[in-house]
Amino acid sequence: MSDSVTILSPDQMARAAEDAAYAKATGGPLKSFLLGLTAGGYIALGFVFFTTSQVGAADLPYGVAKVMGGIVFSTGLALVVLTGAELFTSSTLTLTARASGRITWTQLLVNWVVVYVANFLGALTIVALVFVGGTWESAEGGWGAVVLSTALHKVHHTFLEAFVLGVLCNLMVCLAVWAAYSGRTTTDKILAVTMPIALFVATGFEHSVANMFMIPLAILVKNDAGAGFWSSTGLEQSDFADLTWSAFYVDNLLPVTLGNIVGGGLMIGVLYWTIFHFLPSRARAGKSAGR
Repeated sequence: MSDSVTILSPDQMARAAEDAAYAKATGGPLKSFLLGLTAGGYIALGFVFFTTSQVGAADLPYGVAKVMGGIVFSTGLALVVLTGAELFTSSTLTLTARASGRITWTQLLVNWVVVYVANFLGALTIVALVFVGGTWESAEGGWGAVVLSTALHKVHHTFLEAFVLGVLCNLMVCLAVWAAYSGRTTTDKILAVTMPIALFVATGFEHSVANMFMIPLAILVKNDAGAGFWSSTGLEQSDFADLTWSAFYVDNLLPVTLGNIVGGGLMIGVLYWTIFHFLPSRARAGKSAGR
């Protein structure tokens, strides 16, 4: 079998991941911003698919419903990987290029900030389209009800819980992206990302960019839905009083973002950089010194 179709070995994957991180951090802010817009939109669309899958799923066993939702959500990351979009959670892997000295801290931080802001704007674009288009009113309001209940659960985590769930989430996201570097075909890459992403979504781990879609949309629904929505869903607006912008930023987005950095950048990026870059370099240096 030719090299063009065989998968990459683990050490080749590590080099590919570092090269990709370097390219992201040095590609220029405008390019990162535009690719960040698309990534935020794709992840939001993944959550749109997740929400649709959960409408009426209450009659299914809990695990079945959540795994189904996780699998369809993986569409979002598959689109990110296949199109070369820049997603903040996977951009935490640029720590590998910083550890190797190929980029500066300034380049790393500028990339993170630009991509983060762009992801947020991309996600909010889908929020606006879904809200104005009335998608949240589908299934006699059942679609919006799923958004509200999902978002309310997210803002009720303690700071520590949200942080740890953010760590666990980006462990899976960055493992998915890392594994995708091994693939040489579209099918390879889709299969590589699907199960890790399904795992994090089904289990309820927290993804900062996904939450940039779900919680703002829930706040809009809570604030602007008419009496017909509340009567058709059997919900009470007062039950969602905790869905506020301050709760979103302080109780969810901040701790989840910090957790995402630790889970992806340190526990995946720096770990594999140590295994496949630092340790081999030290071993080679030791052999050279012993000659």
